[in-house]
Amino acid sequence: MTKVTIYTTPSCVYCKMSKAFFKEHNIKYEEKDVSLSDQSRQEMLDKSGQMGVPVIAIDGTIVVGFDKARLSELLHIN
Repeated sequence: MTKVTIYTTPSCVYCKMSKAFFKEHNIKYEEKDVSLSDQSRQEMLDKSGQMGVPVIAIDGTIVVGFDKARLSELLHIN
């Protein structure tokens, strides 16, 4: 099973778009709100080198931002 983790903040429009995309395609994911957790924020920084959200990890591959084409490719969605 594909492991998907999304690092978000509550006000992030692209985070909401990413989560809606996952829901539309029945993709299970773990959400980590970096505005509430220093540990999650540091984890995101370590993985991506980015402060911007969303940062999405799919089986260890990092996608920064809502890149629908790349997400579809990694999740094998046609």
